[in-house]
Amino acid sequence: MCRIHGSFHARTTAQEMRHVATLQHHGGPDAQSFAQGSGWALGNNRLSIMDPEGGAQPYHLGDITVVFNGELYNHDRLRTELIRQGFHFEDRCDGSILPALYLTYGDRFAEHLDGMFSVAVMDLRGAPRLVVATDASGMKPLYYHWEERSGRFHFASELPALLGFTDVRPYEDELGLHTYLAAKTPFGQRTMFQGIDVLPPAATAVVTGEDGLRLTTRRMGYESAPPVREERSLSQAGGELRELLAREVSRLLVADAPVAAITSGGLDSSLVTALAARALHDRGASGALHTFNIAYTGNWPGDERAFAAEVSRHTGTVHHQVEVDPATFPDLMGDVVRHLGQPNADPITLSTFSLFRAVRDAGFKVALTGDAADELFGGYARMTQALAAPEGSDWAGAYLDHLAAVPQSLREHLYTGDYAARIHALGSSAMLPPGLTGTLAHGAGSRLQRICRIEQRYRLPAYHLRRVDHLSMASSVEARLPFCQPSIVRYAATLPDHHRTIPGTGVKRALYRAADGLLPHSVLNRPKQPFTLPITAMLAPGQRLWAMARDVLSPQALRADGRLRYEAVDALFAEQTARPSDQVSLALWALMSHQMWRTEFFGSSARSAVRAPEPVGALR
Repeated sequence: MCRIHGSFHARTTAQEMRHVATLQHHGGPDAQSFAQGSGWALGNNRLSIMDPEGGAQPYHLGDITVVFNGELYNHDRLRTELIRQGFHFEDRCDGSILPALYLTYGDRFAEHLDGMFSVAVMDLRGAPRLVVATDASGMKPLYYHWEERSGRFHFASELPALLGFTDVRPYEDELGLHTYLAAKTPFGQRTMFQGIDVLPPAATAVVTGEDGLRLTTRRMGYESAPPVREERSLSQAGGELRELLAREVSRLLVADAPVAAITSGGLDSSLVTALAARALHDRGASGALHTFNIAYTGNWPGDERAFAAEVSRHTGTVHHQVEVDPATFPDLMGDVVRHLGQPNADPITLSTFSLFRAVRDAGFKVALTGDAADELFGGYARMTQALAAPEGSDWAGAYLDHLAAVPQSLREHLYTGDYAARIHALGSSAMLPPGLTGTLAHGAGSRLQRICRIEQRYRLPAYHLRRVDHLSMASSVEARLPFCQPSIVRYAATLPDHHRTIPGTGVKRALYRAADGLLPHSVLNRPKQPFTLPITAMLAPGQRLWAMARDVLSPQALRADGRLRYEAVDALFAEQTARPSDQVSLALWALMSHQMWRTEFFGSSARSAVRAPEPVGALR
């Protein structure tokens, strides 16, 4: 696991490469290195997980230079195949195979990788060309700035690092605030910075001096799945899914560094924990699996520590109960905003950051998580609500509104007249990736299949996986996600709808069946609960978060911004005081997070950071 950065067709100095590496040092504290030539540079920060003594980056093979971020779980098999073809390897590090793999398969090399990754290849065999690729789920983000006029291309694993290049200037996307409030974070290739994009999942981009930037996408996991198997029973589906998950969890436990598991006390992470504990026992590991759960000092709603502790007792793990004082949250928010690089409206960011910091402080470099199961198996309430909506209703519009940090009716009330007019001029269709709404409402497949595809292609990588990646690597911890493994993604797509979820009856039915007998009944039979911060209770008069929100969203700050009506925001504070609700508390949290992001990256006089918008057709 590492951080990577570089440039093409640009004059990047050694000092500049070292500066960018420093900005993402936390994601690779074990070694920093770079290579450069005429018009190109590739850099790497290493977090050594596999073969710590070997695997030094950049990797070189003749005229091929490679830097790599991630983990490849099929590297042993690929190395054996490449050795048969005449290649020789000095170590057993997973990334060391990449130059030979590229020489063998060319731009299609990423089709042969099983894991999470972003890779950059500099090919100097003829006219120089840069090839960059991402994994099929988008677990390892890669941000880039492409200047078509000059041909300059810069990339980095994190946004603050990308902004460290001299040629990359931060300008706020004019539509960014509206996009953020409508989706909790920009979807697709968009970021909150104008002119800076993120590679989508399963992407391969080739940059040359002659042709510029050419971006293609490979098939995502669900797109390569076999047809739905209607004849399979729920018991059979649960058994097959358990077998697949057990295999993937066992593979993801392989590391030359200590591995732990995150256990929230819910179904997904608890099942991963049970399978990991069993795998370690079966292979005769000398010690038990270590598990981590987070809770908050005091008496707060939604506390799951008892369930996590019961899972630990049931599976025989060594359990670490992390407890964070909510009074420290205002001090943490600046770090969280900076590491994320752009706003993410889920209050879970503070919990995630604190939890992975505790994992690293306990001596662990790798942690397995249960992320992505809901997107694959239909676990969200918004999904069942959409399925229950009658034909002819605007269920797709209601579903998209459920993704918002601030619902549409409230968003329009918050905007100043000038900003509302600018949004109208740009067109609301620019807010979401082209075709998303039409695919959701009228695309191929059942309603649930369409929803799951939208969740996996757009929301999961943008809102969920980037958050997990940035906030785990902020503490030099590699998060591994069994549910994002291609075999699990493909299998979920073969399930008929009634094996995933039935409104009013049950959600993630096949997954619950897979966990039957592995977890305590109290965990299997408990009501579903989102893993997040109890923000409605914590964002209240007398709490430090409340004082911070009032300060950040002051009249002076909002007037300087010029897009939000202070009296409307003040009304939200009054509403939260009189009648606390999840909707209002999340709106205030989202607005506060956005304002802190603007201050972090543009300073207090942030209005000057907004550049004149491009035409709608030019928006990614």
